[in-house]
Order: sequence, then C-alpha cells, then structure tokens
Amino acid sequence: MRSRPYVLLSCAMSVDGYIDDSSPERLLLSNDEDFDRVDAVRATCDAILVGANTVRRDDPRLLVRSQARRQERVARGLPPSPAKVTLTTAGDLDPSSRFFADDGAVKIVYAASAAVGKLAARLGETGATVVDAGDSVDLRRLLEDLAGRGVRRLMVEGGASVHTRFLQEDLVDELHLVMAPFFVGHSTAPRFVHDGDFPRDHRRRMDLAEVRKMGDVTLMRYLLA
Repeated sequence: MRSRPYVLLSCAMSVDGYIDDSSPERLLLSNDEDFDRVDAVRATCDAILVGANTVRRDDPRLLVRSQARRQERVARGLPPSPAKVTLTTAGDLDPSSRFFADDGAVKIVYAASAAVGKLAARLGETGATVVDAGDSVDLRRLLEDLAGRGVRRLMVEGGASVHTRFLQEDLVDELHLVMAPFFVGHSTAPRFVHDGDFPRDHRRRMDLAEVRKMGDVTLMRYLLA
C-alpha cells in the first residue's frame, strides 16, 4: 500500500516559461477547452493542493465546476469537490479568502510548527483543519498525513515554489504541462519553477505519454513514476 498519494502536478505556462505576468490581474494562459479538461481531472482527485501565495494572489475556489461531475462524485459517495489543501510557513492566510468559503469542501492547512497555534486560532470559525507539518513544512510528512486521511490521488496546482519543491524532492508521479502560444517576457513575473537541482534532468528524462492540441494551447502529459 502506498505511503503517499499519487501526485499529479498541473500547470499552464507561456512559451517562455511564465505562469503569470507582473500585473495585479491574473493572467489567463489557457482556454475554455483546457479549463474543462482541468475540471474533469479535478473531479478524479481526492484533494487539490496550492501554496499559500496562490491563495493570497489568485484567491482560487478550487471546486469542481461542472454540475454533472459534482453529481457523479456524490453518486459515488464522495463530496461534490475534492478536499482543498494548502501549506504555509508564515501562517499569513486570510480566513475570508475563497479557499475557506463555506462550500462543502474539506479544508486542510499544513503549517510550519511555529505558526500552528496562531493560525488555528485565526481559522477557527472556517472549519479548516490546521496540521503541524514540521519546522519548514515537510512534504513527505504532509503526503503521509493526506494518505492517512484517505487521499489516494492529489492534484498540485501551484504556484512556482510548490511546483519546485515537489519536483526537486521527486514527489511527482504525473505532470500536465499546458503551453500557451505567447510570450510574457517579464523578468519579475513568476515562472513554472525556480532555479535548482532537479532529479529529472538530461540524465533521467520524463516519459512523454500524450500530446494534445486544444484550440491554441497544447497539453503535454509526462509520466515520472
């Protein structure tokens, strides 16, 4: 039996590798066809994880949008949407963000040990579960805890720091990378990953399992397990 969930990392980026620009508004890198594909993938997962910076910057809902898919999940004895998961070192999360909305989804926050007490008090009325994940949020500890909560399939949606950590620690089983047909060109904008050493370099290539054209964007699906 796996000690951690199957981890699927999903990201859309520009041709030059950016996942946003440097403006205050969120940059849409994908299109309606791909948004629907992502919704279908979400519906197959037990939990969706984003970093605290993504919660603050994008204020995502992280719900399955399709009513038909929500009903199908309920018919299988599941909640309408997967559990929502985030991780934070500083604990500076706003309880009024849409991540913590009263929408029926389970909310789990993995926090650095020093932030747990204050964060639990701040989020008390949201119903979110705050979990001590070690001094610097240990990803393996996080994944083991999710497995213990019945999460078998985890979708990781960002942002750059989260992508980097999961890939550098070799904790990704499958990568969905969507490329938008334009450049961003802002050196201050967030990229897909930060600099660093990655186990999947030129000596250990990923397995390209699928390439799919969806309107003007392209999905590349890689297997890393």
